[in-house]
Amino acid sequence: MVHAISTIKVSVPGSIMLMGEHAVLFGHRALACAVDKYIHLWLETRSDGLVVIDSALAHYCAPLNDLADEPALSFVLAAIVQQQSALLSQQPGGFSVRIESEFSHTVGLGSSAAVTVATVAALRYLLQSGPDRALLLNEALSVVHQVQGRGSGTDLAASIYGGLIGYTVEPRQVKRLPGLPPIALYYAGYKTRTPDVLRKVEDSSRSQTALYAELYHLMHQTTAAAETAIEDQDWLELGKLMNIYQGLMDALGVCDATIADMIYRLRRAPDVVGSKISGSGLGDCVIALGAHQAPDMPYEAIAVAVSPAGVELTVMDTVSGASVSPE
Repeated sequence: MVHAISTIKVSVPGSIMLMGEHAVLFGHRALACAVDKYIHLWLETRSDGLVVIDSALAHYCAPLNDLADEPALSFVLAAIVQQQSALLSQQPGGFSVRIESEFSHTVGLGSSAAVTVATVAALRYLLQSGPDRALLLNEALSVVHQVQGRGSGTDLAASIYGGLIGYTVEPRQVKRLPGLPPIALYYAGYKTRTPDVLRKVEDSSRSQTALYAELYHLMHQTTAAAETAIEDQDWLELGKLMNIYQGLMDALGVCDATIADMIYRLRRAPDVVGSKISGSGLGDCVIALGAHQAPDMPYEAIAVAVSPAGVELTVMDTVSGASVSPE
């Protein structure tokens, strides 16, 4: 049985990787944080058996029992398909979904992860599943794997739990960490899809499997040291470790000429104590730690700060008309 509701609203922060890119897929530690740019999703039940989705990426309409593919909405539809049987057995009337984003999907702020979390959270509530963050993470990660084959879930965890987190895939660990000093994010103007970057690194690693395994181990050691620096609030040390990790990313082959230019311009800024790729690399974003006084940066600056809040869900009860916020 579904909840008697008129509207579910879910707000999910975007996320950025601080450290642990690539190595996290091999069981090593990662650090990521939620940021104060959000995706908002509204879900309303309807009685005509249709699923209607309205977003900046696509407008979609199909019967719940015969969903058509739409690549622009692949994560949303995969989340719906994951619950399709339960929805048909308990709520055959269908629903409308409206999605609004405070940031572009072309910028590396974890938009796919955030919209996946939002959709899964709304459907879980619709089907009366409990507001368990660990289960939400499991279901959202299953959706990501269905769409793109693999993924660590680091960005999902940051969006779900909020703040700055340390994360390990297996055994699963999510640890809240104290906040960061000011951070700056700059966009290269283009990005390479994460699965394509991972495929390139995998191809390059085949002739030097043991060497790449050592690289990932060094990444883990660097990330673990960075986690200690964060707990000690030692930002100079964290900046040094960010620079070290960037060198390891370069060794993986995911730092191109534009990214290198961005990083070294930032390092010339007097208040920047460290800078590196944020994400899988070959485009997208570079993160800098410090007050980011970099007047000669000919790249798009993305104003972000750490968001202490993770996923938030509010519902309107059709009986009482009251707004409630599940824990």
